[in-house]
Amino acid sequence: MSFQVIPAIDLRGGRVVRLRQGDYARETVYAKDPVVLAQGYADAGAEWLHVVDLDGARSGTLANLAVIEAIARKVPLKVQAGGGVRTGDDLRRLYAVGVARVVVGSVAVGDPGATAIWIGRYGPERLVLALDARHQAGAWRLPVHGWSEDSSVRLDALAEHYARAGARHVLCTDIDRDGMLSGFNVDLYRDLHALAPSLDIQASGGARSADDIRKAREAGAAAVILGRGLLEGWFSLREALAC
Repeated sequence: MSFQVIPAIDLRGGRVVRLRQGDYARETVYAKDPVVLAQGYADAGAEWLHVVDLDGARSGTLANLAVIEAIARKVPLKVQAGGGVRTGDDLRRLYAVGVARVVVGSVAVGDPGATAIWIGRYGPERLVLALDARHQAGAWRLPVHGWSEDSSVRLDALAEHYARAGARHVLCTDIDRDGMLSGFNVDLYRDLHALAPSLDIQASGGARSADDIRKAREAGAAAVILGRGLLEGWFSLREALAC
C-alpha cells in the first residue's frame, strides 16, 4: 500500500467541527457544508476521506448517518467512517450507505473478541481499528466512548492481539495532541510500527505542517489523518499529497 494522505471531516449536528483533545466543550464550528468540503478535497486530489460522527461517538448511535451517506454517494472519494459503531448492524448500515471502511473504536478496545470476528467476516480491508491513546501511569492506555471514559487496556497489548488476528488498518491518535497543531507524536508511531509491523498505521492528531507529515511517514506510518491544519489553512491538501 502506498502512503496515504487522508483529510478528515468531523460531524456534530450535521456541521463540520473540530474538538480539542476530544473535549466537546472546546468545539470550533467551521462554516463549510460537509459535502462541499469533501468535494473540494476530491478536487485537490484526495482518494480517501475520514469521517467521524462525534454525536455517535458520544451517544453510541449513528447520529449523522444521512450526512455520511450524502458524502459517500455524491463525492468521488473512498470513505472510512465511524463514531457510534457498537454492533454488527451498525457496520452493515454504514456499508449499505457506501462507506468503504468502517472505523471501530470503543468495541475494538472493549471487546477484542467480537472485533476479531468482524475482521474475519468482513475482511481486514473493510475495517479500521481506532486505538486512540493517552499516556497514563507509564503506559499508553485506551479510553473509550468518545474518549470520555478511561480504561486499563494498554495499546501495546491490544496492537499485538490485532496483528495476530489479521487486522490491517489501525488508526492511532495521541489524544493530548488532537486538534492542538503541535505535530504528530512520531515516537508513538515509531514504537507501534516496531511492535506490530504488519499493521498499517494511520497517524492522527496534531499535524501543523507538511514537515509533520513527512516525519510521520519516516516513523513508519502508512497514512496520516488531517483535520484542523487543513481546515485552517496551515498547509494545503496539495502540499500534503506531495509529501
